[in-house]
Amino acid sequence: MTAAEQHETIEDSPVGWVASHIRRYVETGGAEGGTYHGYPALLLTTRGRRSGKLRRTALIYGRDGDTYLLVASNGGAVKHPAWYLNLSSDPAVEVQVGAERFAARARTATAEERVRLWPVMTAVFPTYARYQKGTDREIPVVVIDRAPGAPASAAD
Repeated sequence: MTAAEQHETIEDSPVGWVASHIRRYVETGGAEGGTYHGYPALLLTTRGRRSGKLRRTALIYGRDGDTYLLVASNGGAVKHPAWYLNLSSDPAVEVQVGAERFAARARTATAEERVRLWPVMTAVFPTYARYQKGTDREIPVVVIDRAPGAPASAAD
């Protein structure tokens, strides 16, 4: 995200428990909130595809080397989550993992990548497998790569 974007207001998830998790994560500079019920959690900021506003949510993540992985499960709902639709429209995102924040690019894993990465994510959070069985849509795996030359910054 650009310097101008860093001064924009970020709207946190309207879901109460997610907003509470984000607040704790941000207020402690990542010292708290890096896990959610024992699962690794990061903050993802996307640009709203219709509103143009910055939107932040907390998500369980996995790793594949230096790459971060997310699952657009939406709890197994019929529709993709809003954050996934946003990054599909504008792949420039900001990620916070613990105290570290960095600009990144997000993309949907290819079919070949998903075959390898889906088991990585179901090992992190086994419930994803149940979500997939309960919906007709293929739940996307999202690959997040640090933007080239993106400096890491400590959380405010």
